[in-house]
Amino acid sequence: MRRQCFARWPLHGNVLEALRERRLELGPHVLFEPDVWITAPGDARIRIGEGSFLNIGVMVAAVALVEIGAHCMLANHCFVSDGDHRYDDPGRPVPWQGFTTKGPTRIGDNVWCGANVVVTSGVTVGERCVIGANSVVTRDIPAFSIAAGAPARVIRRVEYPDRG
Repeated sequence: MRRQCFARWPLHGNVLEALRERRLELGPHVLFEPDVWITAPGDARIRIGEGSFLNIGVMVAAVALVEIGAHCMLANHCFVSDGDHRYDDPGRPVPWQGFTTKGPTRIGDNVWCGANVVVTSGVTVGERCVIGANSVVTRDIPAFSIAAGAPARVIRRVEYPDRG
């Protein structure tokens, strides 16, 4: 309540620990629907801007830094992460190899991600983008774009007649 946020339970991951340690930063009026899963182990950080909405089953996993801007909507079962599983050591089982990152993953302000969108490590999605359902974002998407596909590609620009 101090953060002016709302979560419908259950909420999964290390949310309370990350909040207490100030590694999870939430702007006012963030809304988590049931089964949102947030993980930020160790020194990892997640920032979610004011008024953003994470719908049922959204997963956000940080190795170092994931940022979701203000007034974003992530539809059911989106996955956003700055990490990748390592698999390069043939002498160790994949689950024991840990994670690597290509850098921070950032989603700009006023972005809408349709159902089941995946945003991968080191990617920036610019402000006011729309990412079509079931898309996999593997490279940067410029601001004011509509993108879709696996891998996601820009389909067209978002035009605002009054914007200069």
